[in-house]
Amino acid sequence: MIDNPDAVLFACNMNAVRSPMAEAILKYLHGHRIYVDSAGVRHGEPDHFAIEVMDEIGIDLSRHKPKSLEDLEDSSYDLIVTLSPEAQHHAIEMTRTMAAEVEFWPTLDPSYITGNRERRLGAYRQIRDQLLQKIKDRFPVTHAVDI
Repeated sequence: MIDNPDAVLFACNMNAVRSPMAEAILKYLHGHRIYVDSAGVRHGEPDHFAIEVMDEIGIDLSRHKPKSLEDLEDSSYDLIVTLSPEAQHHAIEMTRTMAAEVEFWPTLDPSYITGNRERRLGAYRQIRDQLLQKIKDRFPVTHAVDI
């Protein structure tokens, strides 16, 4: 069994969809057992589709405020999980001055999906569910969780 890290940072392009979803899921699954944060390469705006699909599984993302990697107050992460190629590049640069492992989880940005509301929500649900499964696999839960 893999030991869970003490501090994890999820990073994507604008900290509006993928990385806040991942942060919220890991916090939901592990509570305060793991320090979790998220950031983007650039500032984004809150994404209402992301908020909606997370609410469907009982996780409130409505108070999330997108922030950039430069806004981070802490730099003591054991693991940085990048969800986009751009974030991967920045994370590798960060490890020049920080002792952190980096894992790249290529994840589609559902905000690029066009079409009607249901088609777009479907793309967000797919990413949410992929992140949920990947997080459960990578950060094993040893206590009861209802998700």
